[in-house]
Amino acid sequence: MLLDAITWNVDPIIVHWGLNGGIRWYGLLWALGIYVCYLIQVKLYANEHCPRDWAEKIFVWMTLGVIIGARVGHCLFYEWHLTNDPIQILAWTIQYRNPYIENPFAMLKIWEGGLSSHGGAFGLMFAAWLLNKKHFSKLPEYHTSLVWIFDRLVIGVCITATCIRFGNLMNSEIYGGPTDLPWGFIFVRDGQTVPCHPTQIYEMLYCIVAFVVTWTMYWHYKAYRREGLIFGTFLLIVFVTRFLLEFIKNDQEAFEQNMLLNMGQWLSIPFIVWGIYLIIRAYKRPLTPEVVLPSDSNAPQRRGRNAK
Repeated sequence: MLLDAITWNVDPIIVHWGLNGGIRWYGLLWALGIYVCYLIQVKLYANEHCPRDWAEKIFVWMTLGVIIGARVGHCLFYEWHLTNDPIQILAWTIQYRNPYIENPFAMLKIWEGGLSSHGGAFGLMFAAWLLNKKHFSKLPEYHTSLVWIFDRLVIGVCITATCIRFGNLMNSEIYGGPTDLPWGFIFVRDGQTVPCHPTQIYEMLYCIVAFVVTWTMYWHYKAYRREGLIFGTFLLIVFVTRFLLEFIKNDQEAFEQNMLLNMGQWLSIPFIVWGIYLIIRAYKRPLTPEVVLPSDSNAPQRRGRNAK
């Protein structure tokens, strides 16, 4: 017998203690996802004979980048509220205001909630650019770049994103509209009384698919030798699916109700275009050489550019 719906009433707090509620599933899953991503980077960098401290640098820089970017992104992208008295500036009527622009230090209150996946992506890119400029590019034999870093990083990011969406499910947040499908969830803690699309699970599934695809591309086809191919494929899988799923998700903020496309969709379009460009570029450029270690030396060398 099939279920008519799944009643979801999970406590988002694992251990209750302290003023801020205690240990939450969401925070624990964020930490788990970041740590698994780090372990994957260790394996990939070892495979390419990269310096041993690169994985640790990636871990520190990317953790800071994704958390800061996700927080700032949420505050700037989603916290626009209708004003009681619209402001007239020349020919423009400003109907919305953002409290974080007026009080930027309020962004530090991360315990109050509010993280954006698109903001996290922007934060990761900025951190990767700084990391490459400050550390990786000083070893030119590796031919690193922003895209080079992301060809390897996004494989682990797939697992991190899966954990984050699992955390959203445990928080009973960011779900879809009503559905009569047998796997609909009634999110009791969020006040729902009818089954809704569990879009957190849908997003977990496409992140797992992205992981399997990018992992296979790296290990079985050595796609990392075509700079941008793995990263571009990741962008298409994640952001095309995200764009489509937004049609069945509830708007996160009231200002999105009158928009042709919601904020998540508008923010996904540049990543989709970038992904297409990267894939096309990857097949137009020659294969990058691999680093090999001579048996009598620890210094990395490069095989010929067209070596197989």
